[in-house]
Amino acid sequence: MHDHPSHHMPPASIGDWIPLVIIVFVGLLYSFGWAYVIWKKRNWNSARGISFLIGTLLLFIAMWPDLVKWAHHDLRGHMVQHLLIGMFAPIFLVMGAPVTLALKTCSKNIAEGITYLLRSFFFHIISHPLTAMFLNLGGMYVLYLTPIYNATIEYPILHHAIHIHFLMAGYLFTWAIIGPDPAPARPGLVTRLAVLFASIAAHAFLSKLMYAHLYPLNSPHGKEEIQEAAKLMYYWGDLSEFILIIILFALWYYKRGRPGYDLSPLLKWS
Repeated sequence: MHDHPSHHMPPASIGDWIPLVIIVFVGLLYSFGWAYVIWKKRNWNSARGISFLIGTLLLFIAMWPDLVKWAHHDLRGHMVQHLLIGMFAPIFLVMGAPVTLALKTCSKNIAEGITYLLRSFFFHIISHPLTAMFLNLGGMYVLYLTPIYNATIEYPILHHAIHIHFLMAGYLFTWAIIGPDPAPARPGLVTRLAVLFASIAAHAFLSKLMYAHLYPLNSPHGKEEIQEAAKLMYYWGDLSEFILIIILFALWYYKRGRPGYDLSPLLKWS
């Protein structure tokens, strides 16, 4: 690995802990909503709550100061962080159905506002699997195939902005494919499956491009480091997408009520 100034990072500052505080706050907020639903004796499967808290735990690990420092100067650490924030955490967060929980716990006015947003034309367009795929994968292509990645090393604020994009785009894409929350006019299985396979192919192509041509270009990372990061993206990205396929088909079987496939303990989310 090449030595460069960004390798010598200062000790963790107060600002480094702010993302962790936010993540803990979100986890507690969800937990309070979960407890409120139980107190009101409304239907709620505990698998939802467990799933969401696992997602927040993955985010907590991804934003732990030591991992953040590793990710800032080592492309392998960056890739681990990207996988946790943009691919694995969103699966568990989405399956926690936070929108459904909000509708069950918020005031009538807030619930009506959420419902209005879900039914809006803007949300229908942005949450379409194809749009979500372009927002998700497009961000990756722009980051790794342009000078933007090198800029994130020099400007930490840009690095944090990339984290936010990874999380939001990854969550939106996952929600568009397997989200259990209410979604008027959500495309059917064939459309979602086609987009998911297209996403898998595009993600694999990007990782191979990075491996073969050593993207991001002109970065301070050596050849071996870049290729190891590309392999992390390829194999672990495949795993997260394989999980999405399994969940998508499992939900489809459950909704069709196929005999011999009693998946209700795992998939009955309400």
